Amino acid sequence: MTTLSFELPDGSTSEVSVLQLLNAGYAGREQDEVQAHIAELAELGVPGPTVTPALYPVSPYLAQQVSEVSVQHGRTSGEAEWALVITDAGPLLTVACDHTDRELEVHGVAWSKNASPDVLGRKAWRLDDVRDHLDQITLKAWVGQGDLPDTLIQDSSLGALLTPDYWLDVLTDRGLNTPGTVLISGTVAMTSGVDQFARSWKVEMADPVTGAALDLQYVVEQMAEPIG
Repeated sequence: MTTLSFELPDGSTSEVSVLQLLNAGYAGREQDEVQAHIAELAELGVPGPTVTPALYPVSPYLAQQVSEVSVQHGRTSGEAEWALVITDAGPLLTVACDHTDRELEVHGVAWSKNASPDVLGRKAWRLDDVRDHLDQITLKAWVGQGDLPDTLIQDSSLGALLTPDYWLDVLTDRGLNTPGTVLISGTVAMTSGVDQFARSWKVEMADPVTGAALDLQYVVEQMAEPIG
């Protein structure tokens, strides 16, 4: 069982044993835009969901706080997201990056979500402390290619996504609003022309009201070629 540890703004630490990990998909607040995105993906061979927003169960051990992600080939990439972490003391909000196998995605989105980890930040906020200004919180991601400067690939805000409270209602309806559940939000648009198949990823969630920020970063390491 994976145990995550989060440093909170008051200096205390919250530890959570992950029992359920869920990845939201097609979770933009403007569902008309989501449908247009689904049509674009269909042209690339990625199967669309039967309903939107979608929710994909993921193996709980894939919720990780790591600085390196091992992959099997060169066509994987991250996705800037927020993560909702249910604890005994209430829900926490942190930054996350859903690393996804793009080759596998054309065969099934749910399969691709189980091929690489959901990387979470090591610091978190209590949802109650930021709920009244969530839409102002920015969500950005940068990719790196070796010695080259990092390039901004995602630049949006939490206002572009369905809210944590929306997903708390979904979890409650399903009996999953319980300590140990982690839900990843779904992502925001990527900048056209930026290579997402990068050597490294950095994601930041910044609160302009308090001046605080949560971030994570990791490098992508391709594993050795298989024998056989």
